[in-house]
Amino acid sequence: MNFRNRHFEKLHVPRTISDRVAKSLSVLLRCVADLFFQECYTHRAVILETVAAVPGMVAGMLIHLRCLRTQSPDNGWIKTLLAEAENERMHLMVFVEIAKLRWFERVLIIIMQGFFFSTFLVLYLISAKTAHRLVGYFEEEAIISYTRFLEEIDKGNITNIAAPKIAIEYWNLSPEADLREVVMAACADEAKHRDNNHNFADILSK
Repeated sequence: MNFRNRHFEKLHVPRTISDRVAKSLSVLLRCVADLFFQECYTHRAVILETVAAVPGMVAGMLIHLRCLRTQSPDNGWIKTLLAEAENERMHLMVFVEIAKLRWFERVLIIIMQGFFFSTFLVLYLISAKTAHRLVGYFEEEAIISYTRFLEEIDKGNITNIAAPKIAIEYWNLSPEADLREVVMAACADEAKHRDNNHNFADILSK
């Protein structure tokens, strides 16, 4: 049975130049991921979740510092962004239990994290709106990847193994939960992050 959910498939239509730039970057990075990982979805999840945990932490840190400088409220943004970063980190911890990384993938994680942290930090300082829009589009691409992951499980091309203990405890899944339920839970989280970041970008556009 193919996986389809309109809530997950909701896409933001680019309206401004910064939106189009953000969208183009997100599509480019997904194409690179497709080329590098191809059908290795668990390995793709580990690598990309390592990067996905960066934006929330960077944005939360910068907003925190700004609020300290200006003695102004954050309107709940810091808590939301740090929770997002923590959630993405837990995605990583879950998929690490499933995928056994090769040495060059561990090196790739270090390189990607350093590059993306620096790049996103500069982008956020230049245009927070574009940065949040970019994350929103990243999450849309993540949902596409997880949807393909689910389709491969449904086709029998990926073994629907038992969910690791860390996933069962984190998402409060049943003891009999399987990989498909883990991927669905992660996909639902990405949909929330997508909506939050597109909403933040919309607020900053006003």
